[in-house]
Amino acid sequence: MVFLAPPPPKLSFSGHDSFQCRGLWLKKGFDFLEAGNSFTSEEAVMKLGVGKNMVNAIRYWLRAFGLTKDGDRPTDLARKLLNDTNGWDPYLEDKASLWLLHFELVRYQRASTYHLIFNGLRRDKIEFTKTHFFTYATRQAASQGESTNENTVKADFEVFTKMYTRTEAQQKDRDESSSGLLTDLALVQSFRRPKQEEYYSIINDDRPDLPDEVLLYGMLRQMDSFSMSVNFNTLLSDDFQVGTVFALNSSGLYAKLERIAANRDNHAVFSDQAGIRELSFTKRLDPPTVLATYYAR
Repeated sequence: MVFLAPPPPKLSFSGHDSFQCRGLWLKKGFDFLEAGNSFTSEEAVMKLGVGKNMVNAIRYWLRAFGLTKDGDRPTDLARKLLNDTNGWDPYLEDKASLWLLHFELVRYQRASTYHLIFNGLRRDKIEFTKTHFFTYATRQAASQGESTNENTVKADFEVFTKMYTRTEAQQKDRDESSSGLLTDLALVQSFRRPKQEEYYSIINDDRPDLPDEVLLYGMLRQMDSFSMSVNFNTLLSDDFQVGTVFALNSSGLYAKLERIAANRDNHAVFSDQAGIRELSFTKRLDPPTVLATYYAR
């Protein structure tokens, strides 16, 4: 089995003007581009109904989530997900769409904080702070011959926390307009200690609200075109694999793989013999088709 290990890109901790991605921004930006508009035009502020800094942020997050490519062109995934006519979930009302977007955010690595935290920092530190992240990011940058700016990195970490957690005021008011897009996933927990920075943790869990089809999509996206099987431990623990990105524990992943194999449409067999656990495919599956099956229900 061979997996797609993306080459380390140049680390990036800016571009969003300190705005976390909000609920309807991706849809708003997608519709704007599909109508033939440009984020660099003078009319962008008026047509999007937000300030210039928010225009920049919407553009940034579309790229970070893998929904646009060079030239601000919507990707196939963006059209399949957000198109008004036949899109799977244009207004992101299904939590499956949030899990999907979380996976793509980490996988694409255009916003470095997310893959650094989910693949690395949370392994180094079960509980971590903004300062811990700056130290970790600086070390990773140095290993790639790059440098970091403390203010920029720490500001990006604050955007990360807003993406996945709600403030006390937001929890009381359930103010969805300013909440980060991925808060409902409950992936990141926050807590305070007396006279210390705020701490965060990402605990591996069963993830019962993560659909099997989204998990399977993530697995297939990380397999190269020649692979027809995948080792359980690889899925559970390797960088960019579903166990790591979705913060799954062993029992949760095991149960999902058993269900995937039990579904005949997946053409998969899950074996657990002599200490070797592996999912094998008898037919190559198309990742978008797997998602389409879920959304067609």
